[in-house]
Amino acid sequence: MEIIKFENFYFQYLGVKENTLKNINLIIEKGEKVLIAGPSGSGKSTLAHCINGLIPFSYKGNIKGNLKIKDIIPHKESIFKISEYVGTILQDQDAQFVGLSVGEDVAFTYENNKVEQNEMLESVKKALLSVDMINFINETPHNLSGGQKQRVSMAGILASDSEILLFDEPLANLDPASGKRAMEIINEIHEKTSKTIIIIEHRIEDVLEYNIDRMIVMNNGEIVANDTPDNLLSGDFIISNGLREPLYVEAIKKLGINIKKEDQISDIKNTIKYKEILNNIKYNEKNIDNINESETLIKFKNVYFKYFDDSPYTIKNINFELKKGEILSVLGNNGSGKSTMMKVLTGILKHQKGDIYYKEENINKWTIRERAMKIGYVMQNPNHMITQTQIFDEIAFGLRNFKENEKNIKEKVYDILKVCGLHEYRNWPVSALSYGQKKRLTIASILVMNPEIIILDEPTAGQDYKNYRDFMSFINELKMSEKSIIIITHDMHLALEYSDRSLVLCEGEILKEDTVYNILSNEEIIEKSNLKETSLTKLAKICGIKNSKNFINSFISRDLSGDLNE
Repeated sequence: MEIIKFENFYFQYLGVKENTLKNINLIIEKGEKVLIAGPSGSGKSTLAHCINGLIPFSYKGNIKGNLKIKDIIPHKESIFKISEYVGTILQDQDAQFVGLSVGEDVAFTYENNKVEQNEMLESVKKALLSVDMINFINETPHNLSGGQKQRVSMAGILASDSEILLFDEPLANLDPASGKRAMEIINEIHEKTSKTIIIIEHRIEDVLEYNIDRMIVMNNGEIVANDTPDNLLSGDFIISNGLREPLYVEAIKKLGINIKKEDQISDIKNTIKYKEILNNIKYNEKNIDNINESETLIKFKNVYFKYFDDSPYTIKNINFELKKGEILSVLGNNGSGKSTMMKVLTGILKHQKGDIYYKEENINKWTIRERAMKIGYVMQNPNHMITQTQIFDEIAFGLRNFKENEKNIKEKVYDILKVCGLHEYRNWPVSALSYGQKKRLTIASILVMNPEIIILDEPTAGQDYKNYRDFMSFINELKMSEKSIIIITHDMHLALEYSDRSLVLCEGEILKEDTVYNILSNEEIIEKSNLKETSLTKLAKICGIKNSKNFINSFISRDLSGDLNE
């Protein structure tokens, strides 16, 4: 039985010349679990906004064609009426919170439904327990980390009676283990209630682990594929539309193995059939444990920080060095202290104990401005950085503060716009950008300042694969020019492919400092710090690959090829 039906549907935002959605014909059946994917700007979030009523009630524009949700035409109803049918978790969590505390926010739906107070309190506690946020029930939502906010949003949607649950980038700010738990919760909701689940997500691999019925691929405002995951993974359709295939699928294809839809490759356990082939290939034996002997740019020595005098230390006994021309990834669970440590480095937060050095100089007393001359910091949430209304002005803001002449500013801004995939939007207002595009904008505003050290807090969250690869290629170029990069990330694939070294934080302390491979091969560290082994490691285990380190190194070095007839 169909619950959502688009027929010859078009949508054009007010003030934009062309349609954002074009000729959408789509039926979603009651009880289905559907993944909608596509590159940034493909129209997938716009499609979601048509379903949940944000279009046309929050985002104005012209609608042509037909859209029906069960027995209503949403754009002819009220957004309150639509919310009875569709519950939503937004990609931008800050736009979703309505309560002054976490508990009040989760209780919002229960209050609207006039649930008795004792029953409501028990339901709120149960929802927060399910997402491991019960200890934050009295906390202000805006004081939480990005991943913690996401989990609170997950708890809120558990209170919804809506038949359709729409998740817009539910994994974008979550650490790997929390992302896995989020998908488990979504899967449990589906299995127990038979609600219709719609997931919009770039992290295809993490979603496909949970038996998706259909995958809908969008590009340039149109639906270009609507099929089972196994059918789409058997060809090159996903990668040709700017998306990333699961890492293990990418590796298998690079070895020249022909995947068929009957192989049901969406379940990694089915790769066992390739065991003999994978074990007959000689892999790259290059040493990936080399130690960087370059000059030390940054050194932390016994650094401690806490937010309030009577609170425990958020980070404690931090000791590490950043070398010139290296990429250092900082890993760990939500709330482990990763972002706090970087804010201490930039001077946004003032540490209480210990010393920080730039080269040989103690910078404890340096101002934020003095540190900004050497260190650029791109925050996790773009809304916390953007100050200007126009895209060009936002990127030019720092250069203008340093009194650069306008001719040079224009040249530098245009160059960075191209690097970050925003050149075509150079004359747009910031408000017209998607959340992922805003992230690219904030990265561009720091890169244009040409700092010696660049800190990137979750730089690829919410980014499609093409922009991810283009951006990380640029980061590699910066590394080659001897700039040093610190990447705070939950993306184990990014850390594995691009980092020279990694720090793992847990409960405010450095748990481990090593190569990413060695860290992600250590089950004790993975469990303690809420990380997740990559699917490459899983593939190596399933197929019994004799030297998994060489196999993974071959993938990282893009030298994953072999004679399959050997």
